[in-house]
Amino acid sequence: MFRHQTDMKQLLLTLLAVGAIYLPASAQPTKLMSTNTTEIADIGGGCFWCMEAVFERLPGVISVTSGFAGGTTENPTYRDVCTETTGHAEVTEIAFDPAKISYAQLLKVFWQAHDPTTLNRQGADEGTSYRSIILYRDEKQKLLAEKSKLEAQADFHNPIVTEIVPLKKFYKAEDYHQQYYDNNSDAGYCQVVIAPKLEKLEHKDVIKSTPQTK
Repeated sequence: MFRHQTDMKQLLLTLLAVGAIYLPASAQPTKLMSTNTTEIADIGGGCFWCMEAVFERLPGVISVTSGFAGGTTENPTYRDVCTETTGHAEVTEIAFDPAKISYAQLLKVFWQAHDPTTLNRQGADEGTSYRSIILYRDEKQKLLAEKSKLEAQADFHNPIVTEIVPLKKFYKAEDYHQQYYDNNSDAGYCQVVIAPKLEKLEHKDVIKSTPQTK
């Protein structure tokens, strides 16, 4: 048996790396979408496989992309981020239709989808790359994030340690990280960590049972 969940995750990644062509992270930060019907949220709450699976099950979410942000290293790979030397966190870039779901509503789900009171850790996943973080794109998002954090504190006994910082660049993770749970739901990490989280949120009627993304 695996001694902890991180061992399972590392083994899964090794198998993926052996069985697939290695694809580097995007060399350019993702561009902002400027349509009247699409906005972007950038958040991190531990492993991006988990957060991606949660947010793609929300009506009004158009797409969810796993990647890295909040650090200083340009064009980081997953292996780079795992060294804990890049300053980056695992984050998700969420494109959503504000007519169907608001930024504030996304943040309400964010607080329920992870433990924002554990510093640099989510369950057995430990390190600064797993920190709780909200990266805002403008002053409006900053104010909404700060307000949401204050309101969410009432639901937690311990202080929330979530960072709220400006987004500088978002780097898309390698292709094998995208829609990871949907493509690997039978994998050990998915069964032990992600599936129970989804079931809990679905039972509370926070998310749908299947992806809502296009």
